[in-house]
Amino acid sequence: MSERPQTPLLDTVNIPADLRRLDETQLRQLADELRAEMIDAVSVTGGHLGAGLGVVELTVAIHYIFNTPDDRLIWDVGHQCYPHKILTGRRDRIRTLRQEGGLSGFTKRDESVYDPFGAAHSSTSISAGLGMAVARELSGGANNVISVIGDGALSAGMAYEALNNAGAMDARLIVILNDNDMSIAPPTGAMSAYLARLASGRTYMGMRELGKKLTAYLGKTIDRAITRAVEHARGYVTGGTLFEEMGFYHIGPIDGHDLATLVPVLRNVRDNAKGPVLIHVVTRKGKGYPPAEEAADKYHGVSKFDVITGAQSKPPANAPSYTKVFGQALAREAQEDEKIVGITAAMPDGTGIDIFGKAFPRRAFDVGIAEQHAVTFAAGLASEGYKPFCAIYSTFLQRAYDQVVHDVAIQRLPVRFPIDRAGYVGADGATHCGAFDTTFLSTLPNFVVMAAGDEAELKHMVRTAAAYDEGPLSFRYPRGNGVGVDLPERGSLLDIGRGRVLREGTKVALLSFGARLAECLTAAEQLGQAGLSTTVADARFAKPLDIALVERLAREHEVLITVEEGAIGGFAAQVLSHLAKAGLLDGGLKIRPLFLPDEFSDHASPGAMYARAGLDHEGIVRAAFEALGRQDVESVLRA
Repeated sequence: MSERPQTPLLDTVNIPADLRRLDETQLRQLADELRAEMIDAVSVTGGHLGAGLGVVELTVAIHYIFNTPDDRLIWDVGHQCYPHKILTGRRDRIRTLRQEGGLSGFTKRDESVYDPFGAAHSSTSISAGLGMAVARELSGGANNVISVIGDGALSAGMAYEALNNAGAMDARLIVILNDNDMSIAPPTGAMSAYLARLASGRTYMGMRELGKKLTAYLGKTIDRAITRAVEHARGYVTGGTLFEEMGFYHIGPIDGHDLATLVPVLRNVRDNAKGPVLIHVVTRKGKGYPPAEEAADKYHGVSKFDVITGAQSKPPANAPSYTKVFGQALAREAQEDEKIVGITAAMPDGTGIDIFGKAFPRRAFDVGIAEQHAVTFAAGLASEGYKPFCAIYSTFLQRAYDQVVHDVAIQRLPVRFPIDRAGYVGADGATHCGAFDTTFLSTLPNFVVMAAGDEAELKHMVRTAAAYDEGPLSFRYPRGNGVGVDLPERGSLLDIGRGRVLREGTKVALLSFGARLAECLTAAEQLGQAGLSTTVADARFAKPLDIALVERLAREHEVLITVEEGAIGGFAAQVLSHLAKAGLLDGGLKIRPLFLPDEFSDHASPGAMYARAGLDHEGIVRAAFEALGRQDVESVLRA
């Protein structure tokens, strides 16, 4: 007789309370169904696949053992949160992931009570968890706090700061280290699982607590001796770790896909832990989906794909990506200058440093998820006469601002900052939007701040940066492909603080800073057809500002519109400040600054986001008509 098909379990689980009504023997089936549902959903939406596949069993086990949302569950970064979202009342919307109006690709506080802390940048979960644990103690609560952090995120100093603080406070906090790269230690089979269950049980934890209680009567000296004896004995069977030295009770490593081990260990910790505990689980990124398991990147981030074959559907590009142009241009400059080095903070592919690294492996450095260290490391290289290109996304450079100020700018060290993902980034939303770098860098004395109008300009800026040694310098460029301009074999040197004029007119001046330049040129065509002669200029520099160009545009045109893909306080602020000081705002000039709205914008397509912000060609045309008091803009746009 054929076996009776299993009744689907996932359909019966809408929230974790439903999951906790299942028998423990049913969890394996539920995990398999959850993995299949996630694969199918991401095949429709695209997104982060590999990380979530690796934590399916862990997600099931945590929600089965802990009373979420009363027990707080914090996912570091959030790349791995899709299974969590399916189990926490969002399955009906999981195929809206990263779509306009749909679910965020990360945890988000205003999306669900099961997301107690929003994320997208790494290494924040332990600090946030410790804050929640202390709040619980201050309030007299009894709930658990669980912080899940990946081995990659442990390369960031903030994680160690939090571990050190939690250990010193002896806080009741559970940290789960999700080691998905075998980077710390592999599990050692059945004996490892047995020892993990043993170490998480009442006997061992009771011995540890007994040592603490004896301190009150016998003093710290005897406490240290007892604690050392207990941990030394346990070290023979489980191994001592850095985490123990920081005050955490360490369990593992254990197989993060073995529910028969995960569930009892989590139950033991829930019932017996009195202070900080770290559970080390080893998982496999991409687990359960062969195309992901076999891919070099484990399908970390994917476009829509065919579930059967794993083939991703990526539209053909008419131009290379800005990231690729940067990487190739940097490698080209390094052929001429052996002092050029490239630095990335765990994003070699995302920044183009991988291209440079293939050509010059000894001169490329990936420092891990450690932007602060990356900047000061670059400063040290610069102090010894090297030419570091410290390539960091705009949104991640925010994390190292003190180092940019204190270690680079004050010392006037010639560190070059290629800033990728400038402006809107689409599906990654507010957490990854590159809005603020122009503003926070332009406030610093002696800083050169540039933005590439197109991919050819980016090549020019790479060469200019390589040649400039008078102080720190940055140049920004967006995510995605260029506009298709002809590319030189090698960039040309730019005059520092000098822009360029691409089109001459007499009525309206469009002054672009960055990659909205193509939209400005399109807007100029439409304005010209409406009888408004339009100049288009590419500022290139927010600092030092091309004063001569700005003053000429102000004197010779009735309307001056600045256009940038950054927040308020950036390029437009530099222009307006100069014009005010020069007395050029008193003669009837109609100036309209266009920049990103003063808000954190949810995810959507970049095109839709720029249109909403008024930074596409239609928005620029509307701004010109509004400045001139004309009401016929819609007829012009329809023509």
